Amino acid sequence: MRASSSPACVGEGLPAQKPPGPMLTRMQEYPVGRGQGPHDVAPAADGGVWYTAQRSGELGWLDSKTGATRMVKLGAGSAPHGVIVGPDGAPWVTDGGLNAIVRVDPATNAVRRFDLPASRPNANLNTATFDRAGSLWFTGEGGIYGTLDPRTGAMAVFDAPRGAGPYGIATTASGEVYFASLAGSYVGRIDVATGRASVLDPPTPGQGARRVWPDSCGRLWITEWNVGKLASYDPATKSWHEYVLDLSSHRTAQPYAVYVGEGDVVWITDFAQNAILDFDIASGTYSGHPIPTAGAEVRQLAGRTGEIWGAESGTDKLVVIRLGP
Repeated sequence: MRASSSPACVGEGLPAQKPPGPMLTRMQEYPVGRGQGPHDVAPAADGGVWYTAQRSGELGWLDSKTGATRMVKLGAGSAPHGVIVGPDGAPWVTDGGLNAIVRVDPATNAVRRFDLPASRPNANLNTATFDRAGSLWFTGEGGIYGTLDPRTGAMAVFDAPRGAGPYGIATTASGEVYFASLAGSYVGRIDVATGRASVLDPPTPGQGARRVWPDSCGRLWITEWNVGKLASYDPATKSWHEYVLDLSSHRTAQPYAVYVGEGDVVWITDFAQNAILDFDIASGTYSGHPIPTAGAEVRQLAGRTGEIWGAESGTDKLVVIRLGP
């Protein structure tokens, strides 16, 4: 696997399994507390990894050198879904159980909670991203998306097009914010100035757009859960490409998470293969990295230089792919 082979803004070829070659990756799993149900991960500035323990209502921090963890209770009824590290270096959590955005101080573990308006109960908060102005944007599968100003605590919540479904969300290098709607089967572009969202429809109807991540050129990469495809959208040309995964076995893939790492390699998790795939934009080829533990159910990926991290929600583990010789 060529982890950094894709030059910036390369073309997209036809998908195929990569030919056998030297393996330049290493995978390692880390057990966390039984029954925690880790859902999302975010590499921390101190070299550790934050993760949401959805079933136990906690935010965890993993020491990747020792495997030790420390836990922060988020409050009665907590069921955290997403976690990202903000411009302030702190973890920010979308908590569906609390119906709130939660910030945890990385030094003191102090928890600060930003509740959604009482008129927006049961939003089923999902994922968040910061825009270039420092505002937090978030999704709720109950049919909303919204924004929070961390400096003032001001929050605005909007009805999503087509109702229920907003799931993954991401910010491009140019500052545009996009979200994927699983139930709505579309990608939404948010005008960060007005809060209005416009709909972008992938070529395949009912595809179940789940998560979204931009590459260095501003193209979006989307996992299409319902149809076993990876899609890309180029806002500059308004063009779509879709790639059928799992060609060799003729089974329907179940692509869930997507993350674009260094070298514009697109990383995807596939529940059907219990594997993490890497897709090379330049060659249009992909290869799979089987996860050692069956039933891993990795629902989200994030990374930093030389590492791709995921949370095994089905096995109470975190997993990392390390790149290099």
